[in-house]
Amino acid sequence: MNTKTLSPAALAVIDQYLHFKVGSAICSVPYFNNKTVGARMTLRAKIGKGSPEDILDETQSFMVKHHVSTEALADESLKKLLVDNDIGIDCSAFVYYVLSAENEEQGKGPLDGKISFVNCKGLFGKMRCSMQPAENCDVDTLTHDENSRIVALRDARPGDFVAMTTGQDNGRRNHILVVHQVEYRDQTPVEMNYSHAVAYPEDGLYGNGVKQGSIEITDPDKPIIEERWIEEGKEGIDNRLLARAKASKTELRRLKWL
Repeated sequence: MNTKTLSPAALAVIDQYLHFKVGSAICSVPYFNNKTVGARMTLRAKIGKGSPEDILDETQSFMVKHHVSTEALADESLKKLLVDNDIGIDCSAFVYYVLSAENEEQGKGPLDGKISFVNCKGLFGKMRCSMQPAENCDVDTLTHDENSRIVALRDARPGDFVAMTTGQDNGRRNHILVVHQVEYRDQTPVEMNYSHAVAYPEDGLYGNGVKQGSIEITDPDKPIIEERWIEEGKEGIDNRLLARAKASKTELRRLKWL
């Protein structure tokens, strides 16, 4: 078996979201999608678009303002603080920051200098996207043919992403996962490990956030939705993610310059 992973810098970004730490308290950064709230003219960390540093800064500012001591925080109370104050990350921003770290590690420069912001029109729109790249790099942007291309499953490698866009189930939002590790046997991928930000109904108010899982590749020539999807902590539960993938236009894609 041969294993390939994202760069240490990109893996570190994932870890900072997955094991967000304040003092001795640790939790995954919760999922937050601003489309359900519609907040405007506010900090990135409050609209689901913050980097780990943005989220830490906002958390610490809240603690100072409300006299919350670091010593008083436990894992559960840290997660509750984040959720109750709309501090979190959505799926596309999470992937944006991970791929941005990977982009720089590979010597490609900042991701916002490579991405074509296809939904930003006119002078004002282009200025807005230039100043707020994470806020404007949604799933549709990442999956646009100007920015990425479809990859065959047998050619999968770390840095690829699985995109689920509008399909049969038109009532759901787009979703995206980033592949952080791939296992190979004789140069053929047999397992992809992914990270994403997500909220499932059974997670309740405080169980959502950045999670990981894997896709066992039993036949690399079959569609990705016919492989075996496994979600950490979801053993014995109907696989909502795979069901979502089957109800969508689901593609394995790669940024064109990686």
